[in-house]
Amino acid sequence: MAVTALRTVLVVDDAPASLGFLCDALATEGWQVRFASSGTAALRELRDAPPDAVLLDAVMPGLSGFAVCERIQGDPRLAGVPVIFMTGLADTAHVLEAFACGAVDYVTKPLRVAEVLARLATHARNARLSRPAPDAGAPLRGAPLTTREAEILGWIAKGKTNRDIADILGISPRTVGKHLEHLFEKLGVETRAAAAALAVGRGG
Repeated sequence: MAVTALRTVLVVDDAPASLGFLCDALATEGWQVRFASSGTAALRELRDAPPDAVLLDAVMPGLSGFAVCERIQGDPRLAGVPVIFMTGLADTAHVLEAFACGAVDYVTKPLRVAEVLARLATHARNARLSRPAPDAGAPLRGAPLTTREAEILGWIAKGKTNRDIADILGISPRTVGKHLEHLFEKLGVETRAAAAALAVGRGG
C-alpha cells in the first residue's frame, strides 16, 4: 500500500508555548510540524529542508518576520514556498508590508484555528499547482508559475471570474488579466477552461 507523504509546515514564533493548540490542530490535519523560535533559526530550518508552507510571526527579536520573508523570496529554492503571516499587527500598513515582501496571506492573533487551517491548505495546494508538470510537452508547458499565478489558476479552477479573483486577491481585474496571459503561455493553453482542466489534473 502506498504511503502518502506528510505535508510539512514550518511554524516560526518567538513564543512557542502560546501555539501548542495550533500545532496540535495541524498535526491532527495531517501536517508534520517543524518549529523555529527566531528568524535566524527559521532560515536555518529552511536551508536544511524546504517545507510545503511557512506560518510566520511578524515581530520577533533579531530578524523580523518581514526580513525572513524577504530572504525566502530571494532564494530560488524557497521562492515557491507560501508564507502566511500570523501576527497581532492588524493595521493596514503592516498588512501591506507583509504582501510587499512576498507573503501570500495574513492572519491576525488571536488565531482562529479553523481559518488558519483552511488558508494553509489552500495556499499549499496552489503551491503544488505551480510546480512543473512531469509530462510537459510544449516548450513552455509546465514552466514554474509564480505564487500569484498559481493562486489565480486555483481560483479559475473553482469557476471564478477575473472580477471575482481581483476582489479576492485585492488586485485590479487588469492585473489578473496580465497574470492570465503569462499563465496561459506557461501552461501552453489558450482558454480558461483548458487551464482549469490542467489545474484539476495537477492538483489531483
